Amino acid sequence: MRSLDATFSALADPTRRAIVSRLAAGEATVIELAEPFAISLPAISRHLKVLEHAGLIERGRDAQRRPCRLRTEGLADVSAWADHTRRAWEQRFDRLDDYLRELQAPTTPTKAKKHVRKQR
Repeated sequence: MRSLDATFSALADPTRRAIVSRLAAGEATVIELAEPFAISLPAISRHLKVLEHAGLIERGRDAQRRPCRLRTEGLADVSAWADHTRRAWEQRFDRLDDYLRELQAPTTPTKAKKHVRKQR
């Protein structure tokens, strides 16, 4: 669960979500990732460290380049959690629908049961 907490914490920041979205299109350098933001390179690097710690990205080394790439398996826990939670809520809503239909169904008078006493 710790990795899921780290993942959600990392994705809670809009800048980090934007970085993840950008990396979904392909790898990029820190400078390329920093372009759309009005923040410093050290600030972008801190965001990348958080994403890396959460297992969402990995940084490589290609000569002088340090490309970052998305680790899709880092999102697998989030996807599994979301699927499980969605299924649980769908089942709850299905049971609620059944119950509401039962309440709205026309009731028929119950036949009085005849109690027959057994003779001893």
